[in-house]
Amino acid sequence: MNSAVNTAILVIDDEEMVRDNIEEILMPGKGNPDNDSIDLASSILFDTPNPLLTPRSSDIPHFTVDKASNGMEGLEMVKRAIATGSPYAVIFLDMRMPGWDGLETAGYIREYDNKAEIIFVTAFSDRSIEEIIMRAGQNVGYHCKPYASEEIIQLASKAVSDYNKLRNLENLIKAVSSISINEHHLLTLLHNILDQVAGTLQTNLALLGKLHSDFSYEKIFSIGALEEKINMPALISRIDTGKLAQEEVVQVDEVVMAKMDNYIIFAVLAKNVLLKTEKMYLLKLFVQSASKAIRNAELYEKLLQKEKLSAVGNAIGMVMHDLRSPIKSITMITDILREEGNSNKWLDTIDECAGQASEIFDDFLDFIKETEIKKQPVHLLKTIEDGIKLAEAKADVKGITINTDVPFDIIIKGDESKLRRIIMNIVNNAIDALTIHKVINPVIEIIAEKDSENKEVMITVQDNGPGIPSLIIKTLFEPFITNGKSNGTGLGLAIVKQYITAHSGTVKVENNNGALFTITLPLLLADAV
Repeated sequence: MNSAVNTAILVIDDEEMVRDNIEEILMPGKGNPDNDSIDLASSILFDTPNPLLTPRSSDIPHFTVDKASNGMEGLEMVKRAIATGSPYAVIFLDMRMPGWDGLETAGYIREYDNKAEIIFVTAFSDRSIEEIIMRAGQNVGYHCKPYASEEIIQLASKAVSDYNKLRNLENLIKAVSSISINEHHLLTLLHNILDQVAGTLQTNLALLGKLHSDFSYEKIFSIGALEEKINMPALISRIDTGKLAQEEVVQVDEVVMAKMDNYIIFAVLAKNVLLKTEKMYLLKLFVQSASKAIRNAELYEKLLQKEKLSAVGNAIGMVMHDLRSPIKSITMITDILREEGNSNKWLDTIDECAGQASEIFDDFLDFIKETEIKKQPVHLLKTIEDGIKLAEAKADVKGITINTDVPFDIIIKGDESKLRRIIMNIVNNAIDALTIHKVINPVIEIIAEKDSENKEVMITVQDNGPGIPSLIIKTLFEPFITNGKSNGTGLGLAIVKQYITAHSGTVKVENNNGALFTITLPLLLADAV
């Protein structure tokens, strides 16, 4: 990933002696054919093989130096360097020159190159640091004449080092957006990169989050206790959201924010620090790459799950297809037994169990095949009550209280079998959680209410258990996600998600004194009944 170190330097100064002097300091011996003769003479006179002009230390970069006598010439050289893919890492720039002065030249250079480190070398300190940074960006240095050779070498070495560190970080950030790894490993990688970005910004407080439509945010990870230092809801409320979406990077007091799609970065800077040019670019680049990488990871995970589900589904589908026929035949056998005069009460129970098994098989195969649902008017109260009965038939609910508050007149358009399955799976999950964790006075509350415009119904299913573990709450509706169940398939809530989506509804889960599932489904309009 790391490319060759860029040590290209441009010197822009109207004094030829200064240009040549800086070149000689950084590239000793260039353009001076007498140096070899001097070294030869010294070896004869002093009987030593060592050159009189001592070579530089090995830890000093091997610079290449170009020179320009004025700002316009320097700008053209910068443009050519950019066009050929060999930009300058460092630009030494005189402040006072005929024509464009140094600050004006820097302004024009920044229109083409905002990454080069600019070092002003001048005998006059008639411009404030604030003005220089405002015009030329933060990646600038300032050194007064006269200067010593060691100072120029030190300035150039540090600037080249800073430039290449930023380029390596930039390349790393860009590379992240194109890799395909699972989300867990990606977030670990992004966390480490954000730590480097925060170091570049000279802050130990940063946060990557997901911004929701209501302008609330969901933290993905953070560096330092940023949320303890900053009132995030108040800060977000102050953001001009249109401006943030348009400019992607804004600063409010000491907090800087970068946004891309639904992802946002917050970083807290030192007081009175304005984030400019290069570092603002890195922050913007990070959130762009992070958002793309997270989306890629999500798609990658879904692809793997789909492939996994397809393979498992094909195998189980064949087994279920073979089992479905004998199970459906059970009702034929019970009918024959009744015709022969057998009226045992267990026949009704056998029919009911066979029907439930047949429905489960049909639902599972529909899930695997993503079969289109059949919609018709459905009374919500009856569907919820039937779903609860199915859940109670599967598990031991002794001691668990299930309360419902569902208006009788709510009618939705949907597939009754699939809607029952939704309720059964969510209630069954709640029963398992309450039982496994031996919750005292376990309760499940199911409430349904219409919205103010009578277009949707919101159904909440809440238990008073321990809630959903944080490690799986974000992926709870994905196939094969299960926790603490010895007999769990990890498909129950994936089926819930698929069926609700097929009904043009939504489902979300959160922890609120227990697990809270919130489902929205469209109501059947009165004139459609």
